[in-house]
Amino acid sequence: MTLALNNSIAAITPELIEWRRDLHRNPELLYDLPRTSAIVAGRLRDFGFDEVIEGVAGTGVLGVLHGASGPARARDKRALFRADMDALPIEEASGGDHASLSPGKMHACGHDGHTTMLLGAARLLAGTRPFDGTLIFCFQPAEEGGAGAQAMIDDGMLERFPVKEAYAVHNWPGLPIGEFAVVRGPAMASAEAFNITVEGTGGHAAMPHTVRDPIVAASAIVAAAQTIVSRVVDPLDNAVVSITAIHGGEAFNVIPDRVEMKGTIRTFSEAVSKSIEAELARICEKTAEAFGTKARLHRPPKLPYPATVNHPAETERALGAMRAVAGADRVRDDMRPVMGSEDFAFILRRVPGAYIFVGNGDTAGLHNPKYDFNDEAIPYGVAYWTELARRVLPAG
Repeated sequence: MTLALNNSIAAITPELIEWRRDLHRNPELLYDLPRTSAIVAGRLRDFGFDEVIEGVAGTGVLGVLHGASGPARARDKRALFRADMDALPIEEASGGDHASLSPGKMHACGHDGHTTMLLGAARLLAGTRPFDGTLIFCFQPAEEGGAGAQAMIDDGMLERFPVKEAYAVHNWPGLPIGEFAVVRGPAMASAEAFNITVEGTGGHAAMPHTVRDPIVAASAIVAAAQTIVSRVVDPLDNAVVSITAIHGGEAFNVIPDRVEMKGTIRTFSEAVSKSIEAELARICEKTAEAFGTKARLHRPPKLPYPATVNHPAETERALGAMRAVAGADRVRDDMRPVMGSEDFAFILRRVPGAYIFVGNGDTAGLHNPKYDFNDEAIPYGVAYWTELARRVLPAG
């Protein structure tokens, strides 16, 4: 990081912290982000952005910033930088003085920090424009299960603003402040939800011989599902199958007619996902039949997230920016893949790019009620974005 860049970021960091904490106090969910998106759009206009587009996929915001030589005429002179804006339906327990003011909602994944870091970079870049081409700043709704990236694509984002590459940043608890990390190739797993319905014949709990118990059948399905990864999936393929919810019955003395279960499949391969789904459907059907019940596997309407796969050339470009900011000894280029999912994957299926991690220090984990984005990470995120702009669209 150059001394001038370091000083310029240090000068605005106290204000950026206030921005971040304001967003944290006022979390909004999925596509319902009127306050957050209005703040983002207003700040981009204040920075002097050449164009600000609101209402993309409902509450998404796009900011268009041209370099010193003016608008890019070709796709190979445009790049996209993305930050997510939405919070999670979690009751906050961080105890911070800037804790959520909205019961049952909190920024438990650090999207308030992601938005702030990209806004900080937008402010600096708008003032100096040290690049040649056009940057598209994408502030996205509904990353947390709403497939907001795909919704922005469906709303014409990449047709209106075709770009040569795309980048995103996520904070990472446990990675020290001032450090960066990236996974080469497949970085985060796909996420596919499923429901299982087990139907039997209910009756009095004192007379189980007169019923066909769906709870017993469901329990056997849960146990059998654990063999899919260990006995069906190739040991060299990463995969997770988790049953995450079971609902059946209301009374202590009644065996119910029906049990509902929910779960998730996570892999790095579409072929592996299809194999797991087929095996799980077979287990449901045959196990239920063995207990005299019926079971059906079905997929909810929720859009599955594909695997997040980093592209080689763009990963190297991102690594160059990280090393320039933090020093080579504070950048991990061998991070292991993560089985969590990320909807920036939808963009990476259309445009080459890289998804990287910035250290959040020794904090509670993501999606934890005690989590809070670490404000000490803000200058590093701003520096990364600013340096990356110079490398992606070099001037002169």
